[in-house]
Amino acid sequence: MIDLQQQEYLTFAKAAILMGCSRQYVYKLVNEGKLAASRISSRMAFVRKADIEKMLAGNPYHRVLPTSRPKKASVPTLRKEVSEAKNCKVDSDGTEVLDYISGEEVMRIYKVKKSWLYTSAKRNQVPVCRIAGMNYYSRKHMDALFGKSADVEAVNEWLTMKEAQELFGMSAASVRSNAYRHHIPTKREYGQTYYSKDHFEQLRRTDIVDDGNYYTAKEAAEKYGMSTANVGIIAKNNSIATVKVGVKNLIPKTDFDKIMAERLAQYGSYSIL
Repeated sequence: MIDLQQQEYLTFAKAAILMGCSRQYVYKLVNEGKLAASRISSRMAFVRKADIEKMLAGNPYHRVLPTSRPKKASVPTLRKEVSEAKNCKVDSDGTEVLDYISGEEVMRIYKVKKSWLYTSAKRNQVPVCRIAGMNYYSRKHMDALFGKSADVEAVNEWLTMKEAQELFGMSAASVRSNAYRHHIPTKREYGQTYYSKDHFEQLRRTDIVDDGNYYTAKEAAEKYGMSTANVGIIAKNNSIATVKVGVKNLIPKTDFDKIMAERLAQYGSYSIL
């Protein structure tokens, strides 16, 4: 200890011995900027004894008397603080007084999980007030982040990802890509994503697919023993009005069967000559 007191430059380990604390605590003081240190190399750093004394001199001990201990805030006081917190001026440009709602209200109104609320608020830099151990979030920013559009409000029936896959025979990637590409209303509640059933039915035209009056190109090709490319050429050359459902073109059975019957009678074959 006597040798350490005579040294001007100390390693973190020696500084910890001199201060009577752990080496990890010395690292903490340096990382928090409370204690100055100099890095000589990637594995060696030193602390000046003068900087330790300067740090201690800048943080004098203040005796706390029993009569001077802060009293616990009463319920009316806490309510007042919370009320004031809801109108904190913490907008980025300082020009607007923001309205704040508690985290519990955010989770109830927008149906999000606590973990997702914290992550989204931090990622999107949502203004937050912390009063009496509770977080209050800017209502305006929460509306922009989790708010529901007019399209979402008008939807009556929703499908989960699994329900959409089973109903329309689609993969999860196909459900997501179709929802994005065709602007299908979606909403997220408690970590679960929901898709508008009506919009997906309009896109997939299940009423047409299920009524049995249309061929897919594959079905027509299998029936008449030709390629799907030939089916498409026949439909185009004879101006058969097809119905596009997703990535498929549905061909009216009556019109296509009539054309194929005429081809068989005229050429004795279904194939293109």
